[in-house]
Amino acid sequence: MAEPKKKIATGQIAKNKKAWHDYEIVEKVEAGMLLVGTEVKSLRDKQCDLEGAFARILDDECWLMGCKIAPYAQGGYVNHEPLRKRKLLLHRAQIKKIRIKLEQRGYTLIPLSVYFNARGLAKIELGLAHGKRQFDKRQKLTEQQQKRDLDRSYKQK
Repeated sequence: MAEPKKKIATGQIAKNKKAWHDYEIVEKVEAGMLLVGTEVKSLRDKQCDLEGAFARILDDECWLMGCKIAPYAQGGYVNHEPLRKRKLLLHRAQIKKIRIKLEQRGYTLIPLSVYFNARGLAKIELGLAHGKRQFDKRQKLTEQQQKRDLDRSYKQK
């Protein structure tokens, strides 16, 4: 009798909610992450924080910096460093395309979410973004509030 296949954990691990508020996302890119064993186990426990994280292109390689993956509880002496820089796996053509856009004024490469895909591989969604001004943020919040007020008034009628 054939053994049943193991169920692979998939789904979102962490989301950078503040990125949508602070930046206007122009383009999205999916990248793989080069991780050590305890980092993967920690990600499966959803121990990841993207706040303050960003990506850089150094020497034709893409690196994720400032992403905190908590040490694995049962890791012992082989645990990883929580704030180490991690290599992102992108094709050379993708890196070249991103580098050209980053050299333009005002673009930033920020992580939007970390997740496991259907094959069980850790992936990160990067966003090529423009920083929003304080005025833009306030304007969006007032528009959202007005929309909520309209929806409430329709619901009451």
